[in-house]
Amino acid sequence: MFKKNFFKIVFYALFCLCFANVLVTDALAQEDCGTVEECKALLEKYEQEIAGYEKNISENQTEQGDLNNKIWALRNKINGLESDIKKSNALINDLAFQVSDTQSSIETTAGNIVDSRDRLVQVLRTIYEEEQKSSLEILLSGDSISDFFENLAELESLLSENQEILDDIKELKINLEDQETALASEKQDWEQTKRIQLLQQQENETVKQEKEWILWQTKGEEEEYQKLLAGKEAEAQEIRARLFDLVGVSQAPTFGEALAIAKYVEVVVGIRPALLLAVLTQESNIGKNVGQCYLKNPDTGAGIIVQTGVSVDRVMKPTRDVAPFEIVCKELGRDPYNTLVSCPMSFGYGGAMGPAQFIPSTWMLYRDSAKAIIGKPADPWNIRDAFLMAGLLLKDAGAGRQTYDSEWRAVMVYFSGSTNPQYSFYGDSVMRITKQYEIEIAQIEQYSN
Repeated sequence: MFKKNFFKIVFYALFCLCFANVLVTDALAQEDCGTVEECKALLEKYEQEIAGYEKNISENQTEQGDLNNKIWALRNKINGLESDIKKSNALINDLAFQVSDTQSSIETTAGNIVDSRDRLVQVLRTIYEEEQKSSLEILLSGDSISDFFENLAELESLLSENQEILDDIKELKINLEDQETALASEKQDWEQTKRIQLLQQQENETVKQEKEWILWQTKGEEEEYQKLLAGKEAEAQEIRARLFDLVGVSQAPTFGEALAIAKYVEVVVGIRPALLLAVLTQESNIGKNVGQCYLKNPDTGAGIIVQTGVSVDRVMKPTRDVAPFEIVCKELGRDPYNTLVSCPMSFGYGGAMGPAQFIPSTWMLYRDSAKAIIGKPADPWNIRDAFLMAGLLLKDAGAGRQTYDSEWRAVMVYFSGSTNPQYSFYGDSVMRITKQYEIEIAQIEQYSN
């Protein structure tokens, strides 16, 4: 009976030990703060600075038409954005500490599994050696009958220890899986924060250019500033004709053309054009930052960077997005291995498609709804279809109620699937762009023929 059990035990032990090969090699860069406590202190400091800047801007908005106030507000906004960027740096460092701690825990757990494996090997070897002896050999090897029973008792003890080790390995395996899940979540948070930081830097540069433009155009004189406010009809035409830059399309539409599509989506799903255009602007800004890639290996999700031809891993998550991507491409007659998608950043996966930057698995959630509306498979790289899909997702997330809070929350869900305050800059930025687009749309509607 011992021999039958032995082979079962060996097979089960080898099955458990396959989880012992865990290697973690990511290197984490740390800036601004050296400890978790320092990072948290910086976060609190930046939160207070941001609140102060926002209060100053809010108070200043009550005074209209004054050039000095306009420039002063822009300076405050620049300061606020710089604090946002510092805050993001501190968040990234804080997440880096969390990732590092989790990696250390994984390494410790993996080491414990290896130790348990070595103990198990020793026990199994001893059990095997004992089971090769017949009962007569065991009886004759002792000086007395009591030695024989002591040997049997030791063998039973070894079998019991063997089961305890197996239980330990099972528990360690569960802990290891939990730690790996936590690590993946922490890395995703880190990646999202880095994307936010890119947008913050972009917006900061835009605000600085706006301030410099006002100073250059007016030379600081109120009279010249007021002249810039004249000619509303000409400005409206300029806004309409301005290109609406989108990622993943060969020819950008004008703002007027994009507005017409957004109004069509408003009729179909009830999402405000200004909000939809703001989301697509933000997503295109992200898309241009991460570049464009081709998927080349459906099994691993690896591919190449189109501009350079350099191979890159994690272009698409194979278990989640490759199959939906192939379905989408097949419906549209596209070659999935020569169709543009976003490249990955430092970790995580790329694979976002077209102007609305949908990953394939998310696109599939709204595929049937879109097909019912347009009567054919939707195309992620078609501007009209991408606008519609973005509208459907925003409506599903609650933006159809058209309140600031509901739209902000929907925008956050669009970005990260949640309303995590850590990514609030994304929602705040989209709502600021929305407000600007509202002004421009009103100007077009009032002054354009």
